[in-house]
Amino acid sequence: MKKKFKIHKEGHKILLATVIVLLLINLSIALVFRSVLVYYITGAVSVIILGAFASFFRIPSRIFFESDNQIIAPADGRVVVIEEVHEGEYFKDKRIQVSIFMSPANVHVNRNPISGLVKYQKYHPGKYLVAWHPKSSEKNERNTVVIEHDELDVEILVRQIAGKLARKIRWYLNEGDEVEQNGELGFIKFGSRVDLFLPIGTKIDVNLKQKVKGGITVIGTLPEDE
Repeated sequence: MKKKFKIHKEGHKILLATVIVLLLINLSIALVFRSVLVYYITGAVSVIILGAFASFFRIPSRIFFESDNQIIAPADGRVVVIEEVHEGEYFKDKRIQVSIFMSPANVHVNRNPISGLVKYQKYHPGKYLVAWHPKSSEKNERNTVVIEHDELDVEILVRQIAGKLARKIRWYLNEGDEVEQNGELGFIKFGSRVDLFLPIGTKIDVNLKQKVKGGITVIGTLPEDE
């Protein structure tokens, strides 16, 4: 039988620590109390806590969508921004920003929206404003990656942004890496937000408030030339 999901490597140590702590708590309660009801309540709460943590780090089994000229969602979540903005870190000109808000219930792995060459990567320490705050893309702890498309003369900027709860950004790409569409770009523990900055002229295929799935939903179609 095919597994429906597996646990991401970022969760292995946390889940092991959680199991140890819960076992110690249950053992301590067992030594103090002699009530079967207390055992059942403590055990049930422990299972719920462990299940919640396992859910945070799950990677569901998926058949990814691949396309040479389309941008695939880098994360699960809900589209909260679609607008033309000035991108000041790398491009320093106008781009179309598409932002995906990741709740704690979403899958937290981030994926490459296109295949290509990593032209730029930079981590920025920062604040921890709520992820939907308009300034979170510029003020919060974040990691920026720019991927140059394999064949089209375009570059896509992906920005992982920490939020109020999510304060652990992991990234797996460095400048000069060759990457495949839908490969793992990084991971944001406990959800947050991912921004895409796309070339002007990109046809956007999602709407505000739409739910998207990383590696499956088409965010937009690239113009033939930038």
